[in-house]
Amino acid sequence: MCLFLYIQKFIVKKHTTNIIKSLIFLFEKWSSEKYINYKKIQQSGSNRQYYRIWSENKTIIGVYNPIAKENIAFINFSNHFKDIELNVPIIYENNLKQNIYLIQDLGDTTLFSVVSGRKTQKLNNSLLRIYKNVIEELVKFQVIANKNLDYSYCTPRSSFDKQSIMWDLNYFKYYFIKFFNIAFDEQNLENDFNKFANHLLKTNTDYFLYRDFQSRNIMLMDNKPYFIDYQGGRKGALQYDLASLLFQAKINLSHYDRNTLLNHYIITLKKYIDFDKDEFIKYYFSYVLLRIVQVLGAYGYRGLYQKKSHFIQSIPFAINNLKWLLNNSKIQIEIPELYLILKKIIDLKISKIYPLNVNNNLTVTITSFSYKNGIPEDYSGNGGGFVFDCRSINNPGRHEKYKNLTGKDDEVINFFNSESNINEYLNSVYSLIDKSVENYISRKFTNLTISFGCTGGQHRSVYCADKLTEYLNKKFDVDIKLIHRELGIVADFNSINS
Repeated sequence: MCLFLYIQKFIVKKHTTNIIKSLIFLFEKWSSEKYINYKKIQQSGSNRQYYRIWSENKTIIGVYNPIAKENIAFINFSNHFKDIELNVPIIYENNLKQNIYLIQDLGDTTLFSVVSGRKTQKLNNSLLRIYKNVIEELVKFQVIANKNLDYSYCTPRSSFDKQSIMWDLNYFKYYFIKFFNIAFDEQNLENDFNKFANHLLKTNTDYFLYRDFQSRNIMLMDNKPYFIDYQGGRKGALQYDLASLLFQAKINLSHYDRNTLLNHYIITLKKYIDFDKDEFIKYYFSYVLLRIVQVLGAYGYRGLYQKKSHFIQSIPFAINNLKWLLNNSKIQIEIPELYLILKKIIDLKISKIYPLNVNNNLTVTITSFSYKNGIPEDYSGNGGGFVFDCRSINNPGRHEKYKNLTGKDDEVINFFNSESNINEYLNSVYSLIDKSVENYISRKFTNLTISFGCTGGQHRSVYCADKLTEYLNKKFDVDIKLIHRELGIVADFNSINS
């Protein structure tokens, strides 16, 4: 077995080396310059490999994708989008026989990286403007790019048809429902799947569907959004891509912002086509449901089966979206078996697998929260940990000038340092936590949960959670997961020795 693994690793390493050599050769041929260096860019959920390659005067992104049809689709779509002046990367050179190509370097800033770092769940004016700009560009992809686009390049199908929808629904069934052993009637569920698919296809499906229109596939450069990863594009309904953007799980947009952006989309779309607003919204929420179950299937496969923790971290957010959708009666179709399953998912105790600790290192999950919304659940399954009540600390939220700020803002931090006993409070916390962390590490435990609660989950608890994160990150060899629940922020801090 060890010999087999050694041989397998050797083959993979040699294949990767050959890919890099081919990309460098293609780069030097295109640039007429000697390359200086290259750096691999972190992969997400696909098999594509990305490398930044640079010479003295030029830099590009080299791409290897083993799926030849996707490469053909991406290159042809890119050329069409460029012709109508959409913001997509320039294709500089390709060698499709080797499944490689060179594209414009759009930098490292994604919409995801910018929005996930916000201080409150609600978007500020700057982020809201970016989202509105993105939505305006989405409409151009869907309506303008749809004209004269050669759909024969689409893969795996030229339209998001019933078979495509059934693939997504079964993906959800096999990689999420069955993983949690949720009981269901096979035939009744199949009937609901068919009924739901037929319902989705009753709306107009004659537009370009990007397929994975979400913040990780939107780059921000020179104050403009640029768009990547549309090789899975095909004909489909307008509502799908908007649902993908506004209900992206880990971004956790507020429902106020979602409604604002939905209205902005409708206003923008009316400039291009005539349509019935009420009917659009009816099918929009059906496509929101489809997108949620599709991503739960993807999180199940990538996270629960392939053990990629960042996919698992998105599951609670997707379930919260599902809960909102069902509680607000947004689905206007009778699908009783599927509905029963969705209700069971909302009530699911995912503590059996979340967070999944792949390296057996101690993971400390630190959460800030509002007591109004309840104490956070311990997803590790240990049923223990600490909950600290911060409500005895002087509250900056009582002052008008701090109400729209958080425990991350300098003004609030200065308030705590000058007008509260918060540092004395935290020293007591550190003393308690030190002993537990030392004990957990010595006993090879893998999870410890620590929560800080206050009235609104905005000032005191946020500050305390941040300070404890900073303290533990400096002192111990642990992995830290920081969650500001009411702000919609999740961050990971790897072990200081990793």
